[in-house]
Amino acid sequence: MDRKQFTAYVESTQEALRRFLVALCCGDAALADDLAQETYIKAYLSCDGFSDDQKFAAWIRRIAFNTFVSYRRSVRFTGSIDDAINCAIAPQQSDSAFQYQALYNALARLSEKERTAVVLFYLEGYAVKEIAQIVEASEDSVRQQLSRGRVHLKHLLTAS
Repeated sequence: MDRKQFTAYVESTQEALRRFLVALCCGDAALADDLAQETYIKAYLSCDGFSDDQKFAAWIRRIAFNTFVSYRRSVRFTGSIDDAINCAIAPQQSDSAFQYQALYNALARLSEKERTAVVLFYLEGYAVKEIAQIVEASEDSVRQQLSRGRVHLKHLLTAS
């Protein structure tokens, strides 16, 4: 893949990738932008090994998901619960997406696996088989995560 082709792929996938990451980051657009940038850098550095042009969107989401998981593993929150609450409702994060804040709050309370499966299936429109490839899990595992995620989301959204 040459630079021009990679640029075209980035332009065609950047909005959807950003939506995916914003949902994984529970509305934190700044973090999602940072992770998207890191994702595209990683993809560019390894694009020589990529050959299936039809599957670029799934390939880039797999890299984004792995980047997100790596970030989450590296971050250790050491502040107080009040700091976490203030951070979760910071105006710059919720102003542009206020209408989705209840959903982001509910997504934040799901496990990473459930959240990823729900976001990819319901918000991004991927099939179970494609999600399994992106997160490198079995289809049965993805179905179970979707089922649990739906139950947890329903409970969380009806309780608020």
